[in-house]
Amino acid sequence: MRISIKLGLIILVIMLIIEFLLFFILYQGLLDSRIKEETQELVSRGNNHRDVLEKKFDDVTLHHVALMESKAKTKVVVMGSDKKILINSSNIDSKMKEILNKSITPSHHGFLIQNDWKEKAYFASVSPIVINGKHVALVYMFLDTKFIQKMNDHLVDEFIKISLISLIILIITVSFLSKTITRPLIKMKEATKKLSEGYHKVSLDIDRKDELGELAFQINSLSDDLNRLQRDRKEFLANISHELRTPLTYITGYTNILRRPNIEEEEKVKYLTIINEESKNLTKLIEDLFELAKMDQTRFVIQKEKVAISHLIKKVLNTIKPAFFSKNISLIFSSDGDYILDIDEKRISQVLLNLLDNAMKFSLENTTVNINLIGHKEFIQIQIKDEGEGIPENDLPLIWDRLYRVEKSRSREKGGSGLGLAIVKEIVEQHDGKITVSSQVGKGTTISVFLKRG
Repeated sequence: MRISIKLGLIILVIMLIIEFLLFFILYQGLLDSRIKEETQELVSRGNNHRDVLEKKFDDVTLHHVALMESKAKTKVVVMGSDKKILINSSNIDSKMKEILNKSITPSHHGFLIQNDWKEKAYFASVSPIVINGKHVALVYMFLDTKFIQKMNDHLVDEFIKISLISLIILIITVSFLSKTITRPLIKMKEATKKLSEGYHKVSLDIDRKDELGELAFQINSLSDDLNRLQRDRKEFLANISHELRTPLTYITGYTNILRRPNIEEEEKVKYLTIINEESKNLTKLIEDLFELAKMDQTRFVIQKEKVAISHLIKKVLNTIKPAFFSKNISLIFSSDGDYILDIDEKRISQVLLNLLDNAMKFSLENTTVNINLIGHKEFIQIQIKDEGEGIPENDLPLIWDRLYRVEKSRSREKGGSGLGLAIVKEIVEQHDGKITVSSQVGKGTTISVFLKRG
């Protein structure tokens, strides 16, 4: 069942319940009030006639009472103590006779002897006439119940009319809900079905300023994300294929050369060196892929301990200095203090080595790479600033993506699989830190790692 129909039925049920309660309250209130008013008036009129007749009980007065009631909606019958009808303002029918034949206990106060309007034709009251302590007659008053029955029928008719109006409102409501809620939901269902079937480019109306508009916006965002992920996945697989194929091609090619007879020793050393370098590249690529796989499967464990960050940076610099010196690149470290951080020493070393390795690869000879340790109120900042080639502005947001490289030609000279910065970013974020980059083409790049102070 469609949601619009469900909502329409819920609204109908609620409206009918409200109508029923209102009808019941009005029905009971109006009928009871009217019945009470009319029956009190009936008893009062009977008592008035009784009072007049008690003062002067003769034919003239009896005739006068009958004449008064002949013009009213009520009827009067005065019956003597011997059950003889003394006067009546109108013909006495069988229903009135049933009431007149009832045995009653005389009382000077008037009272109702019949108030059932559903089954009986009349409301009836009786007022005994007492003269000198003796009951001489009874004044019976009758009021036709048809006016109450008509009032009841009118209220029921009004309730039926209101119910029909409610049904019309329901149809309009269902139509409105179908247009404003159900149709957009159906479109969203179709869109999500397309997404689940692999079609990741869907577009929904996001101009609505309500929850459905927000949901449509989120589905569009999901579509864009899935589309981008599908594109990235294809590019990732293509890049991985290339990165794996290149070293394997070198290894296979130079291995075949080494199998040739009469190859000179000098060439043999040269080719073995190339095979060794490509094996290292292949091993590094596979290690990086394993690192990323562990991150994706939440098996990437950070083991924190108290570490003097200045000492750690110096240890990393001592490891990498020979490579920098071989390219005539100066390494300068400065610190405004010594800080103890709660970090994973091995992982932060990995971050620093990766960033410094990138700085070296993209720096020219006779330039300087500065490593600055700066303390802030809540963070410490490790700033690595080179004077290298720089990164184009459009590429800056993308350098953290897996296998993304600014060098589109995939130059073997500057190597790298494009996985290092993705791993670096993940490690820093696992430490609740952040990493930023700024760069100018031809002037150099500055990368800052922010880690929480212990």
